[in-house]
Amino acid sequence: MTSEQEPRFYENPIIWADVPDPDVIRVGEIYYMSSTTMHMNPGIPIMKSTDLLHWEIINYTYNVLDCQDEQKLLNGKNEYGKGSWASSLRYHKGIFYVAAGSLSTGKTYIFQTQNIEQGPWKCSVLNEYYHDMSLLFDDDDRVFMVYGTGDLKVIELTEDATAIKEGGLNKIIIKDASLAASAKEDVGLPAEGAHIHKRNGSYYIFTITWPKNGPRTQLVHRATSIDGVYEGRVAVKDPAGIAQGGIVDTPEGNWHGMLFHDYGPVGRTPCLIPVEWVDGWPVFGDNGRIPERLPVPLNAKNGISPIIQSDEFDSGTDALQLVWQWNHYPLHTNWSLLERPGFLRLTSGGISSNLEQAQNTLTQRTLGPACSGRIAIETAHMKDGDVAGLAAFQKDYGYAGVKAAGSTKSIVMVNASSGREEEIASVPVDQNRIYLKVEFDFQNAADKAYFFYSLDEEEWHPIGQPLPLTYKLEHFMGYRFALFHYATVISGGFVEFDYFRFESKKPS
Repeated sequence: MTSEQEPRFYENPIIWADVPDPDVIRVGEIYYMSSTTMHMNPGIPIMKSTDLLHWEIINYTYNVLDCQDEQKLLNGKNEYGKGSWASSLRYHKGIFYVAAGSLSTGKTYIFQTQNIEQGPWKCSVLNEYYHDMSLLFDDDDRVFMVYGTGDLKVIELTEDATAIKEGGLNKIIIKDASLAASAKEDVGLPAEGAHIHKRNGSYYIFTITWPKNGPRTQLVHRATSIDGVYEGRVAVKDPAGIAQGGIVDTPEGNWHGMLFHDYGPVGRTPCLIPVEWVDGWPVFGDNGRIPERLPVPLNAKNGISPIIQSDEFDSGTDALQLVWQWNHYPLHTNWSLLERPGFLRLTSGGISSNLEQAQNTLTQRTLGPACSGRIAIETAHMKDGDVAGLAAFQKDYGYAGVKAAGSTKSIVMVNASSGREEEIASVPVDQNRIYLKVEFDFQNAADKAYFFYSLDEEEWHPIGQPLPLTYKLEHFMGYRFALFHYATVISGGFVEFDYFRFESKKPS
């Protein structure tokens, strides 16, 4: 951003990283946002901001949704691309609520707490999956949940939002919601991703649809009662396909939408769009188009959103920074920050044949337009068949790592973009401290990752080949940095990471 004396503008996305399905609320002068992280744990991150532009992770809603094989990566099972989806974040009478459904368990979870930054969270479980639900606490203390795809439905909850209300409202309220954007034969993605809001006595339901011959499109439907007659229209139809999200007001009475933009392999990135009200309808941006540059909201600060960070692993506690998430539910007895202070120790558990099956893989988001991460890893206690290193992690992953074979070790580059792991390069090594680096380039759809190693932390050598970065729905999230160690022959070996150092690179 420019200095305080000059006009200040921002560009979308406000965070060039994977923060999909955003839902934003304001409590006093503070904004809170939840997002989707699916198979990552802890799950449903809660972010905080004072200006809608700069966000930090302050908490997670749960540590684990369930403890079945799918969540633990056991017996060949997983929940890639599933886990918890599209959460709804609300605040009502001193209590924060987060609701999300899980395609893995077929259930819907409603969490509540009085302290969104510290918890604890109480969880209630609905034994049915309600797709992309959105909570509404109405003025008369009735509680509703709008959900569905194509046909939008409403179901009523008990006043404490812990269960379905017996005999409560339960019906389709908008039939074929996608028809607000296209004829029935032209519907691609049926309307989903509901966000319901109430303003001046009217109910507004925002959804995303994708006509076959157009971009992703944001819809809005309006009625004067929760189950009344809804009128629908297009709210955002931008060539970039920015859609899915809700609206939030500022203390000054201004309104904004928080939607997301599919930005290829970096993921789905949040975009902030001013909203004006015309004849009781929300108008996003420039009549549904998103301007390239926008004036910053009042009281906006300078800086960046610290949702990706370096880590020296020297905090002196057994708690990881909130920017880290485990791939699936970890074996907590197999990692430590205290067994060797200043290092993250990963000990192998079961036997795995590849990185996707490996337990205790620790991840962070990547950041556009370009970024890099590097590690120092100590490998003296690896066992025969162990593999450890730093990955560019999605379905089509690649990594630079250290591979143990008997009493020897090699630095390797592995590419799994063909659907199976292929060892592209191998360099014998006779020292136990190794430095590895991966560089991501998302600029101008370059979408490549490059891998490097060093023996002295000064001279870096490229290894293997660039990895083409492809956003795959099997994982349904942007590429991540991943620190990993797994066994292919015998469990019980361990490696120690001295640091992870992240660097963001500006557009060239």
